[in-house]
Amino acid sequence: APERFKITPAQESLQESTSKKKCVSKMDLAPFDIDTSPPSPELLEFSRKDLRETPQVREAAILELRKLLHNATDLHYRDDDDFLMIFLRPCHFYAESALKMMRRIAEFKKNNYPLMHNLSPEDEKISFIDHGIVNVLTNKDHKGRRVLLINCGKAWDPKAVSPEKMFRMFFLVHLVAQMEQSTQINGVVIIMDFDGLSLKQVKALSPSFSKLLLTFIQEAVPLRMKEVHIIKQPFVFNMVWQLFKPFIGEKLKTRLEFHGQDMKKLHKYLDPNFLPKNFGGNLPMLNYGSRDWYPCIEKYTDHISKWNTYGFASGP
Repeated sequence: APERFKITPAQESLQESTSKKKCVSKMDLAPFDIDTSPPSPELLEFSRKDLRETPQVREAAILELRKLLHNATDLHYRDDDDFLMIFLRPCHFYAESALKMMRRIAEFKKNNYPLMHNLSPEDEKISFIDHGIVNVLTNKDHKGRRVLLINCGKAWDPKAVSPEKMFRMFFLVHLVAQMEQSTQINGVVIIMDFDGLSLKQVKALSPSFSKLLLTFIQEAVPLRMKEVHIIKQPFVFNMVWQLFKPFIGEKLKTRLEFHGQDMKKLHKYLDPNFLPKNFGGNLPMLNYGSRDWYPCIEKYTDHISKWNTYGFASGP
């Protein structure tokens, strides 16, 4: 296999289980849902190597984070094991780093209170059902990572779905993704598709929105953001890039790739056997979107409602 597609034995085992699942009927697969089952032994082995996760490290980190959280009287979060793992895994089981992330999330929520207040799937239902802006591949990539698609080009009508509504859709998707333990371990990949981008969309992507989106991605997402791919961007994208650039930190710079129309370049990072034809891959063209994923978002309304209450103890 080419160097870029070399995978660990744990990831190889994941691929085998993925191909076995392809034999299962669509009904059994429930493609538009997340897998909340515990990690397989292979996945835990990968997490041990990549995130330091062992039963001993896990138990000690949970106890330490719980203690830190109890002492941080200005913060209000749940403290059960499963919930704390959402923050510990992306922080490689360093409890103090996890607490800092919880504090950054509280800060982000406070600073964007009108946008974040009482988020609910029901309020964003029309955006999900009628507009194909946000999508998630039903399959994982060759490294077992979730692939999130954001259509920022001609597929997006800013008059119908404001940038703020688009952000809320993205936010709801991330809240559901964080409940999937395999995604906590393997992380996520974002593909931003700018096909057909025009001044209509560029005008909607204001400096304040650019700052909001990039602050969120870099500071307030309790997920391992492994790669961000910008594809099919036309020349006018340079105007968008000038807005984004000031808010992009060093870490994100190393994970951000620009491909234009060159899908072969994208394939250096994402194996085409796990991509649809839309991105030069070997899987069928996408025939699903956020409409199909909406019931999954709605299913986890309780988790989303509880998340609305977390943050600083004295309000937002």
